[in-house]
Amino acid sequence: MADSLTASVSDSLFNQSLEKGLAVLGVFDEVHRTLTLNEIAERAGMSKSSAQRTVHTLQVLGYVGKHPASRRFRLLPKTVELGFRYIAGNAMIRIAHPYLSELANASGESVTLTEPVGTDMVYVFQLATTKFMPILTPIGIRTPMYCTSAGRAYLSRLPEDQARSLLVQSERVACTPATLTQVEDIVAAVQECRRQGYAVNCEELFMGDMGIAAPIVNSRGEARGAVHVAPPLSRWSAESAQRTQAPLVMECARAISAAIGDY
Repeated sequence: MADSLTASVSDSLFNQSLEKGLAVLGVFDEVHRTLTLNEIAERAGMSKSSAQRTVHTLQVLGYVGKHPASRRFRLLPKTVELGFRYIAGNAMIRIAHPYLSELANASGESVTLTEPVGTDMVYVFQLATTKFMPILTPIGIRTPMYCTSAGRAYLSRLPEDQARSLLVQSERVACTPATLTQVEDIVAAVQECRRQGYAVNCEELFMGDMGIAAPIVNSRGEARGAVHVAPPLSRWSAESAQRTQAPLVMECARAISAAIGDY
């Protein structure tokens, strides 16, 4: 919470109570499904008393509850409403849906629409394949820009100084032995995407995982997101995936870009 707390010092309208509530909701994830009050306070960077008041408020509102067996805190289904309201009102998702359906049918693999959040890309829509997928990547998951095809595709349509700034801000940890972590190496991959129209990620985020993505831009040429397919290495080689899937992904991204107008 350090960045937002720093901003709040000079912002008289900033509501720290709301910030704390959102921070508590944000400490739960796929690894930390249930937490004690002390764990919530530590992960949110809050005092125990402040965490207790915030958690109690969220309990009363129906966003947080206690597991009946362990008595540890967990998120409740009401939290899903927050994300759904964004998805339901997202014009790009509605416009992109038929094009993503065509891509899913043509590719035979999972297709995802992503949008930027800070230095990450968030999955806002997905059509999953019925075939086996080694990695679960549901709607709402955030993946780093620096080591994913969707992130690099998005970066490829930003001004180079802005793209470089986002890479410098990223932690750039080595998720696998194949992960590029040096800024100049990633910039080179982004530039390659800019030249050929699509980006590739091969086992840089997860072992056995591959992604091929193309950027989505509005009528002013501004980057708005990316579309990608996820052909796993258990079914595809990197060469065959690029040869057959990349043209499909680029065509889908071009169609969405033309349809969203000045979104």
